[in-house]
Amino acid sequence: MQRSHAVPVPPDLRSPEPQRGGVSATQQALDAQTALLPYALAVFTVSLPAYVWAGSHAPNAVWMSVTFAIFAAAWAAFYGAVNWLKQPDAATNLKLRGRIQILCALLWAVAVAQIAVFADGAGPAREPLLITAVAAAVVIVFFASPWLPSLLIVGPAAAAGPLIALFGHAETQEIGKLSWGAIALAMALALIFNRVLRRQFEMAAEREALIADRAGMVEASRRLAQSKSDLVATLSHEIRNGLTGVAHVLAAAAGRNGRGAPSREQLSAALDAANDLIAVLNTTLDSETAEAGRLSVDARPFDAVSLLRDLVLLNRPHATTKGLELSVHVSPELAKSERGAALADPQRVRQILANLIGNGVKFTVRGRVEARIELTVAGRLAIEIADTGPGLAADEMERAFEPFLRVERTSAGTSGAGLGLSLSRQLARLMGGDLTAHSAVGVGSCFRLELPFDAEALPERDVTYDEPAAPITAPLERKSLRVLVAEDDGLNAAMLRAVLEQLGHHVVHAIDGRRAFELAKSIEFDLVMIDGRMPNMDGPETIRAIRGLPGPMAQSPIIAVIGGDAEEAMECSEAGADAVLRKPVSVGAVARAVADAIAAERTVTEGRNVA
Repeated sequence: MQRSHAVPVPPDLRSPEPQRGGVSATQQALDAQTALLPYALAVFTVSLPAYVWAGSHAPNAVWMSVTFAIFAAAWAAFYGAVNWLKQPDAATNLKLRGRIQILCALLWAVAVAQIAVFADGAGPAREPLLITAVAAAVVIVFFASPWLPSLLIVGPAAAAGPLIALFGHAETQEIGKLSWGAIALAMALALIFNRVLRRQFEMAAEREALIADRAGMVEASRRLAQSKSDLVATLSHEIRNGLTGVAHVLAAAAGRNGRGAPSREQLSAALDAANDLIAVLNTTLDSETAEAGRLSVDARPFDAVSLLRDLVLLNRPHATTKGLELSVHVSPELAKSERGAALADPQRVRQILANLIGNGVKFTVRGRVEARIELTVAGRLAIEIADTGPGLAADEMERAFEPFLRVERTSAGTSGAGLGLSLSRQLARLMGGDLTAHSAVGVGSCFRLELPFDAEALPERDVTYDEPAAPITAPLERKSLRVLVAEDDGLNAAMLRAVLEQLGHHVVHAIDGRRAFELAKSIEFDLVMIDGRMPNMDGPETIRAIRGLPGPMAQSPIIAVIGGDAEEAMECSEAGADAVLRKPVSVGAVARAVADAIAAERTVTEGRNVA
């Protein structure tokens, strides 16, 4: 393919990308040169009569006419280019703009060269015309000075014609030396001027970048403040409603309102309000942790089919109460296969699916909710939760995935912080999957969770759900444990004691880490549960101290009870905790944590015995 000849373009013209957040130094230089172009046009227009007067003394009238024609053509092309550079589109294409400005300047350089050629045969007018050409070259150097590539290309090109003509004859060599000095001085001054301008342009570009950064930080601060405001408003509303209901029931139980004991329905409503409040707080905490980039997942093979069936069973009573059909459909290839497992964090997947199924049951008034699980063509695991609820429009679906935004048309009268779908999508993407949805108003909605899948992997069995004969869970069902609880908060300690005693264990409470360490030195406990943040000795320090004790107490299972901070969990695990339990605690969570801690400690002990 043929290529047209083009002027060599310096590196800073080939990649004229603007500075971050502002105008680049290259664009500012081009703007400065563009601003000078009308003045250059005026200078050449004013100089034309002097050139005509000097040229009128030349003997070659035909060549003089050709020179005028070339001059007029260059003037017309330059005028057209100046008008084009005034257009808004010209400012965006710096590469084309730079080439046009160089070509325009080279037009005048060619005009000066042809003047020098004409002057060389002009007889008595030769010297005045060549000096005029030298002056024109100096003018071109000045107007090309704002942009360095133009100065380096156009300046020498404009000076070449007059200097060659002056040095070509012995009688004008002295004038040629003076002209050479004048052009060299003009080039030096133009380079100095260009350096000063470039420094000013760089400072202006840095200023623009700083202004843009400041604007970005202001916008980020505004969004953060808005997020915090939404968080406070949402939590205030949910906490106020939840605690008000619980307070009324407790007041009735205490006999402070003059009525009898609360009914079973009132107690059930209070329990539902408390559970909703806990769910809101847990979701909010996870969402804030995810926004801070501290949310971690533990991806491993697990049986997604069993997990989905368990969640459907848990939600079926609620669906039945509302008159809804809640079913699960497993594709034949997954139902028949004995191998293959999803690769994700089972607890986080459970959290996502529980939210999707719960939303389906909550917002569907009549009809059915169906959970489907299958393999995609790409070899990923797809879980769909479809319902016959009110459905969402396209803009409503976008809002549904935004944090703290709830669709008023469908969520009126229901509790929630508006974080469930936003957090679920974050968790899905954090595990290498995704959460998408499609919906139609009046028809229903379908949410689709895709996760990585390994067709050859075997799912890990969770020891919490093993049969009673399993060696890990058997001691927990047949033997009461002596548990040391280190917790400085009285309410949290009472809750933990109540849960452990409900599981049949005996509890000794220590008010801080130092007291727990003193008790561990004198009494042998079967299990230790330690708060991550305590006065005197915090959780990690207490765990390390207990692990350093002589005798069997150092090998006792230890559970760290934390407030949900990922950094706190890591510190406790590194100090020697066998399991981590996040507040607020529940019976199921404590039972699983106890089983995990004893299983981990038993594995370590068996490893030492084998060694």
